[in-house]
Amino acid sequence: MKKLFLFLLACCCAAQSIFAQTAHDEHMKWWREARFGMFIHWGVYARLAGNWQGHQIGRGGEWIMNRGKISVADYQQVAKSFNPVKYDADAWVKAAKDAGMKYIVITAKHHDGFAMFKSAASKWNIVDATPYGKDVLQPLAAACKKYGLKLGFYYSQAQDWNNPGGAAARKATSEGWANPDSAKIDAYTQANTGHWDPAQTSATMGEYIDKVAVPQVKELLSNYGDVAVLWWDTPTNMTDEYAKKLQAVLSLQPNIITNDRLKRPNFPGDYKTPEQKIPTQAELDGRDWETCMTMNGTWGYKSYDNKWKSTETLIRNLVDIASKNGNYLLNVGPDELGQFPQASIDGLKGIGQWMKVNGEAIYATNGSPLNALPWGRCTKKVKDGNTTLYLHVFNWPADGKLVVPGLKNKVNSARLLAGGKKLNATTTDEGLVISVPAQAPDAIATVIKVETTGTL
Repeated sequence: MKKLFLFLLACCCAAQSIFAQTAHDEHMKWWREARFGMFIHWGVYARLAGNWQGHQIGRGGEWIMNRGKISVADYQQVAKSFNPVKYDADAWVKAAKDAGMKYIVITAKHHDGFAMFKSAASKWNIVDATPYGKDVLQPLAAACKKYGLKLGFYYSQAQDWNNPGGAAARKATSEGWANPDSAKIDAYTQANTGHWDPAQTSATMGEYIDKVAVPQVKELLSNYGDVAVLWWDTPTNMTDEYAKKLQAVLSLQPNIITNDRLKRPNFPGDYKTPEQKIPTQAELDGRDWETCMTMNGTWGYKSYDNKWKSTETLIRNLVDIASKNGNYLLNVGPDELGQFPQASIDGLKGIGQWMKVNGEAIYATNGSPLNALPWGRCTKKVKDGNTTLYLHVFNWPADGKLVVPGLKNKVNSARLLAGGKKLNATTTDEGLVISVPAQAPDAIATVIKVETTGTL
């Protein structure tokens, strides 16, 4: 009888596990199929554009207040001239859609504590603290609904350098600029948990969580329709108690997807967030993941950051990420007037042109079933027990023969995805050999669609 009980218990646990996994897979379905989204870092820091009192602040951008050790009073003065009169939510979302992106995540509140929405929890927001005087998230939500993109909010739950009690990551003053008072400031930050202004520590972190963070997350999840993603960041000084309070608010949006930065390790969220890098195959552990990456060298707008990634790099990053079952969250940092930098616009257009032709090889695909390929990457789709491979060729074979090592499945067809031209394919001892044109149809990434029998 005991053995029977244990057997039934094991069966019950297995069934619950399968049910939970099925529910999670359904929960993540749209996100996994999307593969490509836009990150937007925008706030008061765009007004400074990486400069403070005649100095270019290293690692400035959205971190300029911390890196430059700007006082609360001085930083709040900046908001009085932040007036993004050229902000056009419709144009932003259309640019994302035309690039082939399926969702947007915007900094509703970054570490400087400035809310880009009307908030009853703090007057430090774009409606109450600037001449602009309007909530920028409402029109963004409307535009996302119009164009069919999912909307997500980034919210800095722990670090807040303006609302009293918020945490502050300690950074060396010299990282900002050669401040002659560096030694004095660094000693102060060491003694005051990273803070550099007494105004920041006039309340406890518990008070900040209860009076600002929790109420603002409630506002974000109540006032803007469907919220697809909540993107937490830098859990500095977070505790499980604080995290539980914030996680409880998520019940306002039952279908919301969250990342892994609320509080580690006990609050893993739905997906991992490698930053500014693409993991190797060996670094992946089977969990959903999303690489967030800048188009130049910074997240928030800096007037002098011109290290823009080429369209080739952006497209090949997207392909590489999709070939490993990941998502690509590509950042744009609008300027103080609310405009996308021209180089960002150009990059998005370049990706969009490629995606209009090759999007089928990215959306709703799974990672490569093949070993590392010397000429490029592979994505796949499985339907009715058969597999379609999308071969993304970066390095076009000079001899006109593309070798797909290890592929032994019966090949029903091979063709260029762009235009549909059929290609001859032969199975040999070294794998599938596809005869290709002398010149690559797309120098960045030519996609060959291979339909096979069986699964891989």
